[in-house]
Amino acid sequence: MLNDHSSPCSPAELEARLRLHRLPETGLRRFRSLLEAFGSASSALSAPGPAWRALGIPQATIDARRSAEVRDGALAAMAWLERSGQHLLMWDRPDYPALLKEIDDAPPLLFVAGNPALLDRPQLAIVGSRRATPPALDTARAFSRCLAQAGFTITSGLALGIDGAAHRAALEVAGGTIGVLGTGLQKLYPQRHRDLARMMIDMGGALVSEYPLDAGPLPGNFPRRNRIISGLSLGVLVVEASLASGSLITARLAAEQGREVYAIPG
Repeated sequence: MLNDHSSPCSPAELEARLRLHRLPETGLRRFRSLLEAFGSASSALSAPGPAWRALGIPQATIDARRSAEVRDGALAAMAWLERSGQHLLMWDRPDYPALLKEIDDAPPLLFVAGNPALLDRPQLAIVGSRRATPPALDTARAFSRCLAQAGFTITSGLALGIDGAAHRAALEVAGGTIGVLGTGLQKLYPQRHRDLARMMIDMGGALVSEYPLDAGPLPGNFPRRNRIISGLSLGVLVVEASLASGSLITARLAAEQGREVYAIPG
């Protein structure tokens, strides 16, 4: 593990972490085991392949260390971070959200566009169907407005339907709102919410993603991002959801993480 978790990363170490982050099959456990084994991401990248194999890391991950795609992606992320309002939170640093840090598979890196301080404020997640009924949308808006006025930040997934309604309602009362994406921050999805995303950032909210900036909307990304929505929040309110929906995945994850789970009867 790095010796001083309160000190900022050097540019070389930051680039090395961004390269590790882009390697295939590198979640928090592997990320953490590499830093613990070698002391830093820079040392991990320069370590010989057999030392990585000894940690149980697959050959495809080891081979990808030298790829131009990994190096160029890390350099592009470094350039992105130099622009105003764009941040990277690392799980072993003091500015990482305290509640999220408690979950088993907290993301090692979080890209944030907007206000990163919002991630440590009391949050309630509001989630539900992408094809929500008009009464459900009204309910989501009403709860979002009331909760935002009571001082809660409203967290959701920026999806169509309930998510978008909750984000917009929070903004209407000048409340804080956070959108957790299932894509990289430079591949916003759905594109229909591009203006909403810009408004969230402009009004002091934030967009958050654990994925590399250029990661597209792969189906498996969205269930995974739901653990971040619940992990950041004190509780999750499910407004309307089908039995096979991502919203019920979020509710299950919230219960497993020891968060409160609320549901609106249909």
